[in-house]
Amino acid sequence: MRDRDHSKLPTGRDIGLLTLVIIGIGTSGPVIALSTMPILALIFWRNLGGFFLVLPWAFRELDLSKPEVRVGIRFSFLSGIALALHFIGFFIAMRYTSVAVGTALTALQPIFAAYFVKRLGGTIPQRAWTGMSIAFIGVVIITGVDLTISRRAFLGDLAAIACAALAAMYVVLGARARETVSTATYTSIAYLTCALISLSFALAVNTELFDFDTREWLLLIALIAGAQILGHTILNFTLKSLSPAIASLVVFFEVPVSAILAFWWLNQLPPLGTVPGLILILVGCRVFLR
Repeated sequence: MRDRDHSKLPTGRDIGLLTLVIIGIGTSGPVIALSTMPILALIFWRNLGGFFLVLPWAFRELDLSKPEVRVGIRFSFLSGIALALHFIGFFIAMRYTSVAVGTALTALQPIFAAYFVKRLGGTIPQRAWTGMSIAFIGVVIITGVDLTISRRAFLGDLAAIACAALAAMYVVLGARARETVSTATYTSIAYLTCALISLSFALAVNTELFDFDTREWLLLIALIAGAQILGHTILNFTLKSLSPAIASLVVFFEVPVSAILAFWWLNQLPPLGTVPGLILILVGCRVFLR
């Protein structure tokens, strides 16, 4: 982390790839909100599907005799654990609070990523911290408003903030893994780890895993194709050349995409009182980006 340029913005091919990531992850919140499949089942099938899609390329030319490759695999497992906990938080947020509010709070991911990078020895420009402070004020406003609306919405806010921190951890660990293993190797291990963790939780609480109607399976396929492959997998690919703090910036753009789709598909608007907080988060993220 010390030797990387943590302020280098994407150029050329990375811009195109990150555009696909924005589209992919932007569909995640609305699709989750549309689905009635239990959270743990949705996480399990989503990640298992992602695992099988990248598996054919996962272990080509993988030399386990190299110590650095084994280190990369260990970081891939750790990233998968963070991903599982992130998904649990995000799925709860999408079911407990509005899609716009949940994705806005999840957009704090780059701020957590910057903090983790700083703790690991990286350098983050001073102005970035100003943006983080503005965004934090927005968070306080949103959570305060939701607390007055309902305890359920407030819990959804807390889940979204937690999942933002876990997503940042997932990306930072993934960046470390990508230094020595391929995208396919890293994502296959992370996705399978996430799937197995969610499966163990699902079995422990007797979550239904199979008995769903066609609509639920189609929504699951949409989630795998959009959020898992276009979103997470391509984002993981860019971690080879971009700092995790910079790659995480794509979640800023997830907020308007998810909000538009939530209004279109669900006729869902965030509570009026949360709008100033949403604006402050976006302004803070803008300052952070610049």
